[in-house]
Parts: sequence; structure tokens; C-alpha cells
Amino acid sequence: MSDHVISLIGLVLIFTVATVFSVHMGALAIVVAFVVGTVFVHETADDIFAGFPGDLFVVLVGVTFLFAIAKNNGTVTWLVHGSMRVVRGRIALIPWIMFLVTAVLTAVGAVVPAAVALVAPIGLGFAKRYRINPLLMGLFIINGASAGGFSPISVFGSITNGVMSRNNLPGNPALLFLCSFLFNVALSLFVFFLFGGRTLLGRREPVDGGTGALAAKPGDGDSVGGEGGGGATGGGGRTVTTALSSGSSVSATAVAPAGGGALAVAVADDRATAEEQPLTLDRARVLTLLGLLSLVVGSLFFDLNVGLMALTVTVVLSLVSPESAKGAVDKCAWSTVLLVCGIVTFVSLMERIGTIDYLGEGVASVRTPLLGALLICLIGAVVSAFASTTGILGALIPLAVPFLLGGQVGTVGLIVALAISASVVDSSPFSTSGALVVANSPEERRDTVFRGLMVWGLAMAAVVPVVTWGVFVVPGWF
Repeated sequence: MSDHVISLIGLVLIFTVATVFSVHMGALAIVVAFVVGTVFVHETADDIFAGFPGDLFVVLVGVTFLFAIAKNNGTVTWLVHGSMRVVRGRIALIPWIMFLVTAVLTAVGAVVPAAVALVAPIGLGFAKRYRINPLLMGLFIINGASAGGFSPISVFGSITNGVMSRNNLPGNPALLFLCSFLFNVALSLFVFFLFGGRTLLGRREPVDGGTGALAAKPGDGDSVGGEGGGGATGGGGRTVTTALSSGSSVSATAVAPAGGGALAVAVADDRATAEEQPLTLDRARVLTLLGLLSLVVGSLFFDLNVGLMALTVTVVLSLVSPESAKGAVDKCAWSTVLLVCGIVTFVSLMERIGTIDYLGEGVASVRTPLLGALLICLIGAVVSAFASTTGILGALIPLAVPFLLGGQVGTVGLIVALAISASVVDSSPFSTSGALVVANSPEERRDTVFRGLMVWGLAMAAVVPVVTWGVFVVPGWF
């Protein structure tokens, strides 16, 4: 039995065992990488550790650590309230705004994981606050990143167009960008209605025009201004947090008697948490916003690593505002970090021993060009769901050259289909973008979001290549 077949069996075992038994998939993947690498491939421990994605580890830890601090000191809450003023309380517009913001970031040059790392914590903060399905919000953010990812000046677009140019293949960068953008818009529209978007239509949260705070609605029973919520109290009471001019807040529990009598108000002291003071910009929040701004500027204009920058900002914030960092490191999504890094470590072993190239060469030997084109799109989607989309684009386009030079398959059509197939599966929780969405989801829903993204990502890997092949390759339009 060849090493390639053994590694593929190992990958299947990882998913099967982790699904059937209560075993952490990331830890299991590292163990399987150790067994396959040592026993069958004869790699050393250093070889196996070389496949550990240190950059991905730093990105996941750095970003979740930073936004844990931002949540501790109330910066995330402040951003949520400010954004609600922009959309004038229209809940259904929030996912679309997140889509457009992420698309713009990637279109002007941000790498997809960096854009998702910047937007996901804020978008999923919106989702929790306004009872939006986190799967819906997360997929909108990831789809937005893919939508802008193939602009002529973006990372994906530059790689794809560069590979085309080096292989003397005719390309159409503008058409590639347009097709990718429109496909992701259509996919997001489907996501919107599939994951509860219909219930958001017509929903509005009243916004206090003077302060930007959400106005309390009689009988809604929710805590306004606090993440944790106060719930209904007694006979229809509610907890309302009011921002004061001094920057402190008062938490008042209003209990309305059933008969509609006088309102009794019990006022607590002003030692409120940061989450209960969403509207004031104190020193810690200003510093956090400056840190987030530096993260955006550094990643977009100076090509600095977003993970290293995020850790730098967290260290600076911990030094100048120690109270913001209390307990923040415990809120990093360590289980998700182990899961994603474990899977990527095993896939890296598969790449080192040539399993990915083995699959690609098998496709290249197919004598029917249309079938070969479909198989290339399928392989691109499946592998990209677990590995680097950037690497897959650079590796698979050359494999398509024999089909393209033969003139039996439209060059631009196949490249568009391959690009979309390899990028939309970034919603997989084993990709950086999907992992960031899982890591920033509410802790109590993190497992649900992980399972949902896994099902969605695998569905995209199976369905999108067939759809894009049927739309862009088979008709031979371009």
C-alpha cells in the first residue's frame, strides 16, 4: 500500500473516530500525523513539527486575545451601538454591511484571513446582541471576504492572474472579479433565508437619537446595554442600564405591578462593568480603538502579519490598562486552536509526501477535458477546505494547463470555476476564516457553529464545483 493511500485512510479515520467517539479531533490529527509520519513515512519529530501552522496559531490566539480585551473593557459594545446608529436599527442590514466591509478590505489588498480576523469579532458581537444566527453572520463575513478576494489588486486575484500570465494563458481579471463577487452575493442571499434571515426583515431596534443607545422597549424583558442580560423581573419588569454624563452607569430594576400602579425603582451603585457602559469613550477604549486601527493599517498598507500585530497590541494594552486584560487569556478559543492546528499539521504531512500532487496528476491523466475540469474543481474545493486557498490556486491552475492549451475547455471559464470552488470553502471550520468565526462565536454556541460550518463547508465542496462547472465551463461562453 502506497504512502499516499495510507495518508488518505488516515484522514478518513480522523473524521470518523472523532465523530463517533468523544475524542478531540485536533489532538487525534496530531497523533495520526505522528503515527503515519513515523511508522510509514519515516519522518522525524522535527519533520512533523515543521508542518505545525505556527502562523495560523499566532493569528487565532492573537486575534481572540485582543478581542477578549476589547470585550472586557467595553470597546466591542461601543462599536455595536455605534453601528446600530448607522443602520438606524434595521437588524436585517447588519449582515449585509459586514459582507460589504469585508469585501472592501479584501478587494483593496487585505489577505482573506486578515480581513475576517478584523471583522468577525465585531460581526459576531452584533449577532449575539441582536439575536442573529451566528452561522448567518459568520458566513456573510466569509463570503464577503471571498467576494472581494479576486479583485485585480487583491491577493487571490494577483496570484491567479499571475499564474495565468506565467503559463501564457489568456485571462480576464475584471470578469474573474465580477463573477466571483456576484456568485458570493447570490450565495449570501441563499444563506440569509436558509439561516433565519426572514425573521430579521422588518425588525428594528429603537435607537436613542441623543446618545445612540438602544431604547428600552416596554415588556421586552431584555437587559439593554449589558451582554449578560438581566431578564424579566417579577411581573414584567426589565433591567435598564443608563449611561450618565460622568461615564458611570446606573442599573435600575423596574417592577411594574400587574395592576399598573406606581413604578418602584431599586437603584444599584455605579460600580458597573465595562459591558454596561457602552456609550462612553474612556482611556482604555480609546487605546483599544487605536490598537484596532493600527491592526487594519499595518495589515492593509504595510503587509504586516495580523497575528503578530494583534499580539503586540494585546501586550501594549495589558501594560497600559492591566484591568482590561484580566481573564482575557482564558477566553482565547484554545479548543478551536488545537482543532485547526492539528488538522493542518496532518494535511501538511500529506503535502510533504506528495499526496496532493498525486491526486492532481491523476486528474491530469483524464482524457476527457470536461470531466478533467470538473475533477480539478472538486479537488481544489476539497483540499482548500483543509489547506491554504492561496497554495491551492497556485498549484492547481498549472495542472489545468494541458486542458486549456488544447482549446477544448474555455480558459477563463475554468479559471473562474476553479477560483470560486477553492475560495467559497473557506467557510470550513478547518480553514483560517472558518476557524476565526468559530473562535469568535458565543462560547455556549461554539460547538453548534463548528458543526454547522463543517456541514456547510463539506456541502460547498461537493456542490459548488458542480454548479460552477455547469455555469462557467460546460457552456463554453468564455
